[in-house]
Amino acid sequence: MPGLIGKKIGMTSVFSADGRNIPCTVIEVGPCVVTQVKTADVDGYEALQLGFEEKKEKHTTKPEQGHFSKAGVTPKRHLAEFKGFGNQYALGDTIACDLFTEADFVDVVGTSKGKGYQGVVKRHGFGGVGQSTHGQHNRLRAPGSVGACSYPAKVFKGMRMAGQMGNERVTVQNLQVVKVIPEHNLIMIKGSIPGSKGSIVLIEK
Repeated sequence: MPGLIGKKIGMTSVFSADGRNIPCTVIEVGPCVVTQVKTADVDGYEALQLGFEEKKEKHTTKPEQGHFSKAGVTPKRHLAEFKGFGNQYALGDTIACDLFTEADFVDVVGTSKGKGYQGVVKRHGFGGVGQSTHGQHNRLRAPGSVGACSYPAKVFKGMRMAGQMGNERVTVQNLQVVKVIPEHNLIMIKGSIPGSKGSIVLIEK
């Protein structure tokens, strides 16, 4: 689906026409530059590669410099592909946040905040095992039994256990665009999105 690359700015709230206070996430969207046009004849599928945020030339590799020079644009820090644009854009074109309109519904893809190594209560919402009385020692937040007896004598793959939590690619679907501020390249989306402030996200129609 068509979309743009953006940066999460933070959260705020706005009042709707009927007086409801709506929590919103503010995202700086674009402007994104077309750095490559993929076609079915050459690449096997149709898509646009978009670039976002300037990048110093001294931090750009020679192959990347050639890639951006062919498109006639300055080096970009972030690249992403989007399908569904059709043939309406060419190399070097700029796509701004006015691609979205108020009341649009979008999907947002980002990297969630890393929580480190967490137990099953925080990571999977377990309720804990046992009671706090009757000689209970330190098993309040334990996962309980994780396997069977002598058969099959193993722990199955996919068992919910303690481990690394967060820092993974997350997609949140069907979020409503509440407001578009084209003069500042900002859009406001209802609800929260994955990632910390300043993280890069993909917004898809």
